[in-house]
Amino acid sequence: MIVFEDVSKFYGEVLGVNRISLTIAPGITSLVGPNGSGKTTLMNLMAGLLRPTKGRIVVDGIPADHPERLGRKLGYCTQYDSFPRGLTGYEFVHSTLRLHGLPERECRDRAVRAIARVGLSEASGRRVAGYSKGMRQRIRLAQAIAHDPHVVVLDEPLNGLDPMARSETIALFRQLADEGRFVVLSSHILHEVDLLSDRVILVHHGYVVAEGKIAGVRDEIEEHPVQVLVRCDRPALVASRIFELDSAVEIKLHEDRRGLLVHTRDADKFYLLLNRLVLEHGLDLEAVAPADEDVQAVYTYLIEREGPTS
Repeated sequence: MIVFEDVSKFYGEVLGVNRISLTIAPGITSLVGPNGSGKTTLMNLMAGLLRPTKGRIVVDGIPADHPERLGRKLGYCTQYDSFPRGLTGYEFVHSTLRLHGLPERECRDRAVRAIARVGLSEASGRRVAGYSKGMRQRIRLAQAIAHDPHVVVLDEPLNGLDPMARSETIALFRQLADEGRFVVLSSHILHEVDLLSDRVILVHHGYVVAEGKIAGVRDEIEEHPVQVLVRCDRPALVASRIFELDSAVEIKLHEDRRGLLVHTRDADKFYLLLNRLVLEHGLDLEAVAPADEDVQAVYTYLIEREGPTS
């Protein structure tokens, strides 16, 4: 596990993160939050690049304040776009492997394999200075995984990638996770988190405001009404029957009179009612879909209604 025990980090008078206690299992874990929320601070602490002001961090059995041991097990891809001058993509990855003290032949083989995994084999002989933003992002990812780490920490790894490269990179993350590794990444692009994460950690102003599977986090917020979109031939009938439920909060009919948006505190009761209406009245349903069962809705609700605890 990756364990944070009551971790705080202050930059002088400025709060980085405060009183963080987390346990992260293998798989894909996403740190979610706007810029400045504390995601990068958490990652730098995890990678041993920062020391906590208070608390303790252990990464897969290794204390984070043992950088030499941790560096053999952890790969880190930062969001910052900086490279040694004049190096090709292959030379960049190869030189990083040499810093790990690996034999020359092993460095060559590992560099070639890592570059192939990120889809840059054809461009590996070109200078990084001539790469596009997306290519530079991928060569940093190759550098992070080249030494075969068990823990991979990725700060905004999808920035600058075109749609095809994003899809291939997400597939690589899933492959790494399926191999039993820890993949910890940050993102402020919330809809992508739904597609790739096993678990999310929602961060706001240096505090963790929620964590877990996104569906589980959503279910814990019982007082927040669920929104369900219904498209059918008789929305007025559905609307008239919904208020039989004491859990109904609000109904909005669509302008085209072919649908409605239902706010309810008990989605299960609503779905059962909808089933009865179909059987009793032959209701023609075109679509029934949750309108806010995603990380965007959960995150917005948490930071606007709950915020950090004092």
